[in-house]
Amino acid sequence: MRIMIIGSGGREFSIGRVLKNDPEVSNLYFAPGNGATTMLGENIAIKDYEELAQFAVENAIDLTIVGPEGPLTDGVVDIFKARGLVIFGPSKAAAQLEGSKVYMKNFLAKYAIPTARYIETAHIGDAFKFIDSLTAPIVVKADGLCGGKGVIIAMSHDEAKVAVSEMLSGKSFGDAGLRVIVEEFLDGYELSMFALCDGKDFILLPAAQDHKRLLDGDEGPNTGGMGAYAPTPLVDDIIYEKVKERIVRPTLLGMQEEGAPFEGVLFIGIMIVNGEPITLEFNVRFGDPECEILMPLLKTPASELFYKAATKQLDTLNVEFYEQFAVGVVMASHNYPFDNSVPAEIVVDEIHHDEIAQNTHISYAGVSAEDGKLYATGGRVLVCVGLGDSIKQARDRAYMLCGQVHFAGKKLRTDIAYQALR
Repeated sequence: MRIMIIGSGGREFSIGRVLKNDPEVSNLYFAPGNGATTMLGENIAIKDYEELAQFAVENAIDLTIVGPEGPLTDGVVDIFKARGLVIFGPSKAAAQLEGSKVYMKNFLAKYAIPTARYIETAHIGDAFKFIDSLTAPIVVKADGLCGGKGVIIAMSHDEAKVAVSEMLSGKSFGDAGLRVIVEEFLDGYELSMFALCDGKDFILLPAAQDHKRLLDGDEGPNTGGMGAYAPTPLVDDIIYEKVKERIVRPTLLGMQEEGAPFEGVLFIGIMIVNGEPITLEFNVRFGDPECEILMPLLKTPASELFYKAATKQLDTLNVEFYEQFAVGVVMASHNYPFDNSVPAEIVVDEIHHDEIAQNTHISYAGVSAEDGKLYATGGRVLVCVGLGDSIKQARDRAYMLCGQVHFAGKKLRTDIAYQALR
């Protein structure tokens, strides 16, 4: 099987890594990939989606997997399908579930899917009035795509009003913030859950917990994610069933009603409040760094999973996962998430300890290659992943690997998975 992965981050590297070890996969391409994906396959420097689809035709690509949200909301899936190509991901119409938070919240309300009380508006007066009706903290969201940073948790009414003002004026997120959502803050614990969907059927993957804040103890600004672990012991079979019946199934049925059947990864940001799952948001692709910890737990061949999801055959698949835990620790550059950092050479010590060698790996993200060396060039540079028979063992192994990786200005949290271990 010849497979192409669209994207350039750690998420795409981690998908490529499991496919590289899949005996069914003969050729692996990344478009555009990063400085480390050449360890796994071939990078393709084609940006135009029509040209990329033509490349897929000419090179007999059997399956294309789309990693990031940008190409999905731009309609890359529609372009590929118009040429009869097999591609994993939602259509442009279905990708609105992430592309527009207003669309998503109104969809949840229309199909009675549990979510927080909210208002969506472009009028500052309406937003302020709704803010005054809430108890702080208050959540303010920009409508459009903001690279995972368009959500503000305001600790006071005044802070919420400032956030709304800066979004609606275009100061915070440009056009992405010209319509906003203000919603009540839910007090509970947050989970990341992923359903692989083929428009009708779905498979729910083990629940993960992401760590959004930059600093230990969940302090500092929100980021794209500083680490994650899975599966989390905070979810039992009862919660899994509630998520399936109250969120995933109604979403798939609702999207069919909307004329945009959902195919691909439905990423559900969930808050558990008094044992009840409440939908915070949808994304239409794997989370990052959650993908980096879910992929190595997958026992079923990844090529089979993605291909059957992309060809509406999930009902014929029995998916299995290893009975292990995975913890991923993000290493970020010096100025993340505030500004770009000076490129820095990455040095990974030779690993002599069998425990680290056999139970850890690196998923590379913001890196470039030059003269046979890797350089940290992105905000989130890489993820050190540890596997184990317990969360503590997986975490300890991930941090052992972190100690082997060096580049100038590296920053990381030291408390990933603390929720499950305290």
